[in-house]
Amino acid sequence: MAAVVAGVAVAAGPDASRWVPAYVGLGSNLGDSVALIGRAIALLDEFGHTQIVARSGLYRTAPFGPIEQQPFVNAVVGVLTRESPLTLLQHLLEIERRLGRRREGERWGPRHIDLDLLVHGETCLDSEGLRVPHPGIPERDFVLYPLLEIAPHLSIRGMGIVRDLAARVIDRGVERLR
Repeated sequence: MAAVVAGVAVAAGPDASRWVPAYVGLGSNLGDSVALIGRAIALLDEFGHTQIVARSGLYRTAPFGPIEQQPFVNAVVGVLTRESPLTLLQHLLEIERRLGRRREGERWGPRHIDLDLLVHGETCLDSEGLRVPHPGIPERDFVLYPLLEIAPHLSIRGMGIVRDLAARVIDRGVERLR
């Protein structure tokens, strides 16, 4: 099966010799969020088997979850990767560590940087450390609006097409920064 990412047709599947389209969500609400997201994108682009092919603008969004905190800056990047979902996740976690993320405290709390693997080709994975596609996509305006910008026609397995999901999500005051 082939997919199209940023106008490029690529084969999707588990074969490590093939480039698979994937999407990564980024967010930050501590420190210089714009700079942190930019640095995270640059670090992601340094991986030998992953290349960025699309990048959304930056969005200011309300925090998600029960903890009162500052607004977030969010973005989404589209990549082509030869990495498995679990290997790509390890790269994302390493970027978070390098940029000061400590996984302590309450879930959905403030953070310097957060990277989420949203979609990895046609992969459906439900393991202890990773669920792909990310199960929260349909309810998260901070994911869907940036994703709509770069992949409006993306069909997310078991969820639907991004433009349709974005039309149904509750807008909690998302503001495009640039």
